[in-house]
Amino acid sequence: MLIVFSGLPGIGKTTIATRVCRHLHAVHLRIDTIEHALHSDHRHKEDSPLGYVVAQAIAADNLRLGHIVVADCVNPVEASRKAWRSVAAETGTMALDVVLICSDLDEHRRRAETRQSDVIGLVKPSWDRIVTHRYDPWDVPPDLTLDTAISHPDALARQLATHIQSLRPTP
Repeated sequence: MLIVFSGLPGIGKTTIATRVCRHLHAVHLRIDTIEHALHSDHRHKEDSPLGYVVAQAIAADNLRLGHIVVADCVNPVEASRKAWRSVAAETGTMALDVVLICSDLDEHRRRAETRQSDVIGLVKPSWDRIVTHRYDPWDVPPDLTLDTAISHPDALARQLATHIQSLRPTP
């Protein structure tokens, strides 16, 4: 199964994605880590889709091996959303689109402005950059939308892991 986390920076995607990965023993593909590695040599443009292309190729490899894969990304445009669905289709696996939101704007801003990067050298986007970030409406509604303002990350991760396990076929 391919689980694709989407949402603006500072929402809590990585916090919840890593917890879900621990519950499910899933592979975690974090676009921030991949893009930071690609951009650190200064040969790749920041707005390049290369990070997504690399992550999707790694996801396909792991899906073919039978692993659950969690893609942790902003996923702001329909082209990237379709590409993730194509990865699932090409590997014969189920895809689950999970959009995270934070309905409390003040809380979202507080998180964005106080969070620390756990990727050495990665500079997190400013609040101004987050609120002006391109994020297109979904052409196909996501499977789930979770609000990180109203539930604790542990509760959301457990809820999501239970939901995912219920969707997986039993051997």
